[in-house]
Amino acid sequence: MNGASAAPQIALGIYEKALPWRGDWDTLFSDARRAGFSFVDLSVDETPARRARLDWSPETRSAVRDAAARQGVRLGGLCLSVHRAIGPGAADAQTRAEADRIFTQGIGLCRDLGIPVLQVAGYYAYYEPADDGQRDRYVASLRRAASIAARAGVLLGIENVDGSDVTSVSRGMNIVREIDSPWVQLYPDIGNIAEQQLDELEELRSGEGHMLAIHIKDVRVGEPRRVPLGEGIADFSRAFGELSRQGWSGRMMIEMWNDDAPDSVERCVHARTIVERWLGQAGFDIVAA
Repeated sequence: MNGASAAPQIALGIYEKALPWRGDWDTLFSDARRAGFSFVDLSVDETPARRARLDWSPETRSAVRDAAARQGVRLGGLCLSVHRAIGPGAADAQTRAEADRIFTQGIGLCRDLGIPVLQVAGYYAYYEPADDGQRDRYVASLRRAASIAARAGVLLGIENVDGSDVTSVSRGMNIVREIDSPWVQLYPDIGNIAEQQLDELEELRSGEGHMLAIHIKDVRVGEPRRVPLGEGIADFSRAFGELSRQGWSGRMMIEMWNDDAPDSVERCVHARTIVERWLGQAGFDIVAA
């Protein structure tokens, strides 16, 4: 996470939803490589098709892993955002049991695909009214998942999110300290810091030494998605300056939603070019994952 070299080094990746699904994995990973990225983060979200990935056969898992290898890209992370719908902190015991099962399945999917980091969404029980026990139930579920992740060799990275739960890196850091496992760390989202109108420098400083990877996206207040880079309120100069001060080296994933755009690859190239310029100005070197 922290490097001793003169210039910290960054590997840039892309979210799979930044690219269209053209019918096969080789094409998706080829698009990512053509756009200049060294890794892709996959998604298991609330949609039936992506949630079904938790039940992929061993043959399908091998095929996806092999397609990435053929196209020369890494599988960098898995975003387990289906927990937005099946909350680990839910009041209902059956829902919590299902959330635990999703953790177990997500960790197993990462293990089989060779993905090192499972992104943990910071939603306690997104679609439920808040209650005093939600956070404790969420932490208990994550603690159980940490034990499974340790055996599988998969790191869990808590993402600060929109909404009202783990809305900051500092809140995520409180959970990291509470669980006190090397397998539970942070996956900060710079855009979500800005959307919550928090200070990028203070938030990233609060996570120093515990940030497995970084999300890059732009936002406006009340618009946490689909804001083009450079057109929102995220202060990337301030954020990258702080990461450079820390000597932080690692993976940064550009989070975009261009899967319905005919020029999605070109949009990804444009975003990468912007981010590379900002990182260069902050003193980073861009390297392959």
